[in-house]
Amino acid sequence: MFANPTHTVGISQRVVATLVASAVLLTSIGFYNIAQAANLTNVSDLLSDSDLSAASNHTITATIPAGSPGVTTGQTITVTFPAGFNLTGVGFADIDFAINGSEQTLAASASGATWGAAIAGQVLTLSSGTGTVTAGQTIRIRVGTNAVTGGTGTQQIDNPATAGSYELRITAGTADSGRTRVAIIRNVLVSAIVDTTFTFTITGVATSTVINGAPATTGSTSPTAINFARIAANTDEVMGQRLNVTTNAIAGFTVTVAQDANLLSSTGADIDSFSNGTNVNTPTTWSNPTNNIAQENTWGHWGLTSDDDLNTNEFGTALYVAASTTPRAIFQHNGPADGITNNIGSTSVAYRIRITSLQEAADDYNTTLTYVATPTF
Repeated sequence: MFANPTHTVGISQRVVATLVASAVLLTSIGFYNIAQAANLTNVSDLLSDSDLSAASNHTITATIPAGSPGVTTGQTITVTFPAGFNLTGVGFADIDFAINGSEQTLAASASGATWGAAIAGQVLTLSSGTGTVTAGQTIRIRVGTNAVTGGTGTQQIDNPATAGSYELRITAGTADSGRTRVAIIRNVLVSAIVDTTFTFTITGVATSTVINGAPATTGSTSPTAINFARIAANTDEVMGQRLNVTTNAIAGFTVTVAQDANLLSSTGADIDSFSNGTNVNTPTTWSNPTNNIAQENTWGHWGLTSDDDLNTNEFGTALYVAASTTPRAIFQHNGPADGITNNIGSTSVAYRIRITSLQEAADDYNTTLTYVATPTF
């Protein structure tokens, strides 16, 4: 009989056999590719207006995930807007593109470091020349009048006419993509009513009060009476009143004053208006009556001044106009007033009389002043 020889297989031979088997297996099923597509992170689209059919700016942001190859030279970033969004007229001048906050130069087509930006249908495409976006970097795309790099955009994207939730798709290079949504919904109309307010009050002024640089008041007044009492020749007599307005009128108010006639007595004598009866309407420096025996209107006159900083025809310090039958603005403001603050809600007006020795005697000189306060809402 013949005996079969026994063969011992060494460790090195077993390793070779394993490698050969593995090679055969990999050849049969192909190599496994460990580079996988990933989701973009922090994907969002901020609208400036979410109303139906409204023209809106878009601010789109996304971050390239860790381990991603990102966007390499010659690749693209795309944003696909859902049907209903109208991108007509949007061009590269209406688009800003930034990488990690660094603004990129855009043109209609890519060239070197300049990115191309174009719209075709619902798709916005940013094309790289030599530019890249790497893992961990954040991209930001602005579309509309919020695009301000190299000039301000003029064309916005029109929202859909139907309310709803709409999904945008974003790709970055060949490996990464992401989605986000925006809600299109009707704006909310908020309405309210604020009642009009307007109060006008007159208060008296005490003796020795200086108003607009005029001589101090020589007597006191009440809200309804200015009593010069006995007037001495060649002596200034000054009286005043305080005016207060409270209102919420958007365009403010005007207060005017007018006399119903010169200061008249029952005898027919009068104390004329400043100056010498000429009815001065442009604020001017006070002058005394000239006391011409042949002209009765030079024997005495009276006028007024206001310390308000009027919007027009300013008085200026110690300047006067006539007390006239034509209403004269003495207090104005162009907005709401609090009834307290000088030149806004409060002012003072002074009335000044001076006579000569020729002014006719009478104990009942009088006239009526009419204040009219008019708000503009």
